[in-house]
Amino acid sequence: MPLPVRYKVLGISVLLAAITYLDRICISMAAPFISKDLNLTDIQMGYVFSAFTLAYAIFEIPTGAWGDKVGTRKVLTRIVLWWSAFTCITGAAFSYVSLLATRFLFGAGEAGAWPNVARTFSRWFPLAERGTVQGIFFMGAHLAGGVTPWLVQQMLGVIHWRTMFVMFGSIGFLWCILWYWWFRDEPSQHKDVTPEELALIEKGRPPKSGHHLDWNVWKKILSSTTVIALCGMYFTQSYGFMFYITWLPRYLKNERGFDAGALGLLAGLPLTLSVFADLFGGLTADWMSRRYGLRVGRAITGGGSLFLAGVFVVAGTRVADPWLSAVLIAIGGGLSAFLLGAAWGTILDVGGNHTGVVGAAMNTAGQVGAFICPILASHLVQWGYSWHAPLYVTGCLYMLGALCWFKIDPTKRVL
Repeated sequence: MPLPVRYKVLGISVLLAAITYLDRICISMAAPFISKDLNLTDIQMGYVFSAFTLAYAIFEIPTGAWGDKVGTRKVLTRIVLWWSAFTCITGAAFSYVSLLATRFLFGAGEAGAWPNVARTFSRWFPLAERGTVQGIFFMGAHLAGGVTPWLVQQMLGVIHWRTMFVMFGSIGFLWCILWYWWFRDEPSQHKDVTPEELALIEKGRPPKSGHHLDWNVWKKILSSTTVIALCGMYFTQSYGFMFYITWLPRYLKNERGFDAGALGLLAGLPLTLSVFADLFGGLTADWMSRRYGLRVGRAITGGGSLFLAGVFVVAGTRVADPWLSAVLIAIGGGLSAFLLGAAWGTILDVGGNHTGVVGAAMNTAGQVGAFICPILASHLVQWGYSWHAPLYVTGCLYMLGALCWFKIDPTKRVL
């Protein structure tokens, strides 16, 4: 029996996720080399990290809306072409200002990737599979993210950091060729989709409608308690995740005393654990929803995992043993990813024909948290606190974010 076409769509989307995190995370491990060559301080590198998320937040909703309007085949092709080009251009940075500008434009190009993937899944997957496919998608992202620190550590031993950025950026161009040639916005447009698979996908799915993003639509989105709560929850999740992919190597080195060899393993451990959390989190969200109903299933999976993530991060910060600390903090990072299937599955549940925009709203809130994190962390250290302080902030935010799930109702479609 041939593999259903929707699973091939998922496979190509997972490749997108992997390339995204490969390009996004490599700078954290290369930061010491970049700082040395360009004479940058920790504060300046904090702003470089945050320049990406600032642009990402600004352009997230417009790009999500664009995908709703013209389809994700064209929009995701543009997104990957743009970010791949600026990943390569990062290798040409010659000053603080040029690096800041490059990373800002990198973020502008990558903005909208997640909402457009969510839009793709909302058109290609039935309701019962959505939490699982979102979990598998993030699994690909975090697998690449977990491997990237080790890979970068090895590559920087034999090539210059500038060459590494050019090599990583080039991979995305190949993905664009495959995506644009093979993918179609609607299952009904793809020649390989059978009538049986099309019927399964379209069962219970709202029909495609015209794109009318007027003030009434925005009023419904911005007044939705579910959307507001999703934004609050995702702010905390993304804040913490940004610490993991930017300053965690510095914490492990400065506060826990790990050498370069151990850093390559431990800096990637949170994302490696997230691979399993993504898969089982998505499966759990769908299983719990079938057993206890959509609202309870999503809330227990999302809220419970985020609260436990906060507990593990705080515990890891307080223990004295360096290895135990690193493992507990990594588990906290994995648990914070356990909610992604439930969170993005909820976006698919409530977004209807404006899934891209609703997903972009949540992800924009997340990027605000991600923008604040590197800057606040570097300033906390400058103000005389240790590198433990940013992790305490992360753990507490996780626990507050868990409370948002009490207000999230996936059964009430926003539009």
